[in-house]
Amino acid sequence: MTTAPAPAPVPARPPARPRPHVVALATAVSVVALLVLVAVGAVLHEPLLIPPLAASMALVAGAPDLPLSQPRSVVGGQLLSALTGFAVLAVTGPGIWGAAVAGGLALGVMMLARTPHSPAAATAVIVTLENPPFFAFLGLLALAGLLLVAVGLAGARVTGRAYPAYWF
Repeated sequence: MTTAPAPAPVPARPPARPRPHVVALATAVSVVALLVLVAVGAVLHEPLLIPPLAASMALVAGAPDLPLSQPRSVVGGQLLSALTGFAVLAVTGPGIWGAAVAGGLALGVMMLARTPHSPAAATAVIVTLENPPFFAFLGLLALAGLLLVAVGLAGARVTGRAYPAYWF
């Protein structure tokens, strides 16, 4: 029995250009969320704004339908990646080699937990390079993730977009 050859793939096209008001509102939501992290961090005298969280907010505000943008992935992916970073840190100590391993392993952990969130791999790298206090870092990271989701929810209401597509 012979099988027919697979059809040739259809050339992919880039997504349509978003309307100006969608760009403006998504950008505003992202800026507000990151300013909220800075403000809460100032009140707590602890930084809440780390680079991976800016990338997380870009996903939430700019691509709210993606699995990477859902609350489960934003909060869960960040926390699981941080835990992965701490686990690697315990084995290797702080350093660039362990950071590379942590960043890669974080992807596998997030995939197994069904919490894909690409910016979170950078969180594992940061943990392994910086060796932050365990409980304080996890608590602040959870708070930051929840704040991003909350601003994403508010922004979705203002912009008329649906967010989240699912919670768990």
